[in-house]
Amino acid sequence: QVQLVESGGGLVQSGGSLRLSCAASGRTVGTLRMGWFRQAPGKEREFVVRDSWSGQSTNYADSVKGRFTISRDNAKNTLYLQMNSLKPDDTAVYYCAARLLGDYDYNYWGQGTQVTVSS
Repeated sequence: QVQLVESGGGLVQSGGSLRLSCAASGRTVGTLRMGWFRQAPGKEREFVVRDSWSGQSTNYADSVKGRFTISRDNAKNTLYLQMNSLKPDDTAVYYCAARLLGDYDYNYWGQGTQVTVSS
């Protein structure tokens, strides 16, 4: 079983930065395929960034390329999302998710953290 706990959300002005954290337990982040997703009010959940199938690369949504960066700290068993040049359209609940190697679906989700970007 994998547990994920996000933190780091908050209110920031347009153009500002935030770093989200996702603390994992049950398995090490190095053995999982992970990603960040978000859901804005009235919209479907969308992916922001996620590991490729092989884990050799990461895929970013076009809307965040060049502004967001995913990283891992294996020693802390934590996944991060550095978000720069934030825009009001980035306002959403951000979720960390994980899937086991070989699984297609993300079966493990955190509770989400709210990010609000004011104009």
